[in-house]
Amino acid sequence: MSSRSDSGRRSIAGSPIVISCTGTGERRVRDRDKGCPLAGSSTLNRLELSDPASAAGSRYKRIAADAQALDRLLVDVFLDSYRKPPREIWLDLDATDDPLHGHQEGRFFHGYYGCYCYLPLYIFCGEHLLCARLRSSDRDAADGSVQELQRIVGQIRERWPKTRIIIRGDSGFCREAIMRWCEENQVGYLLGLARNARLVRAIGAQLHEAYEDHHRRGRPARRFRDFAYRTRKSWSRSRRVVGKAEYLAKGANPRFVVTNLPPARAGARRLYEKLYCARGEMENRIKEQQLGLFADRTSAATLRANQLRLYFASFAYVLLCALRRLGLRGSALARAQCTTIRLKLLKIGVRLTITVRKVWLSFSESYPYAKDFAQILARLQSQPLWQASG
Repeated sequence: MSSRSDSGRRSIAGSPIVISCTGTGERRVRDRDKGCPLAGSSTLNRLELSDPASAAGSRYKRIAADAQALDRLLVDVFLDSYRKPPREIWLDLDATDDPLHGHQEGRFFHGYYGCYCYLPLYIFCGEHLLCARLRSSDRDAADGSVQELQRIVGQIRERWPKTRIIIRGDSGFCREAIMRWCEENQVGYLLGLARNARLVRAIGAQLHEAYEDHHRRGRPARRFRDFAYRTRKSWSRSRRVVGKAEYLAKGANPRFVVTNLPPARAGARRLYEKLYCARGEMENRIKEQQLGLFADRTSAATLRANQLRLYFASFAYVLLCALRRLGLRGSALARAQCTTIRLKLLKIGVRLTITVRKVWLSFSESYPYAKDFAQILARLQSQPLWQASG
């Protein structure tokens, strides 16, 4: 393959990137994809507007999305990314707001966020997205979590029966139904627990110690207490609670978590500081979805169509996550966020030259990431797309 140069533009590493082009899909790389041409905008529009129940008999909208298959694929991609089953995984749950500016189906005003919005549920394992479920905002943040966990944990255990699974979430997910389901299905949990007067009294001695330490040393101080606790009505049993008694310049800052992990697995301080606080990293993944990949562009009229748009953003994240894991490993962009990857590697200008058999992409001679792009391309071409990285 010869290199090509046009008016100050050249191919990367002496060779242009070549993409086979055909209208029927016969030249696609994978056998399962051959004969299946890529969808155009009109096809995607019909997919968005079609009703799966009636698509087969419709004259114009015969294509429909299989939501169950899409949900299962997200988990399959995660499972395929490991060479061997890990000993333990943490599933992080969180809900966020998706502001709406029209009269979409399922539009409600949410008092906490102060706007009309959807309330999507996300489940991640590290950087892997396992669930993105669009929901109306007239519900509890944890609504539907047990059903999603049943599906995801069941699918994981089909492949990894011996892997320990622990779920983690803030106080919005501290619900009896979730904790009881975890206890009945040998799943660990570590959840934030909203404070109340009884809980604060339980760590009163530790708060006093933190107060004295803070005033003596002039800097934040914290103590921890591990104790059994049961609500008066909502919990079916007594559970392990860890209280953080912290005193800051602005005053007392008590926090609590509830767990079914034994003390031998993690003491009070480590449980809170190392295990629970790690859930904050999931918020960065949600930001990548919402801000970097436009998962909040849910302006279609129906909730079903907007869920499909959320699927598109979710699989865009999955692809960039795979690119980061397989192609960017060892490079300066190995830990780059999706927005950075888009701007530096994907959202760039090229000159297109289309011949009978190929499409040539000629990059600018001054493109600063030419060597990185060539290395990434070579790395991807040298291995299957979903080669394990564990």
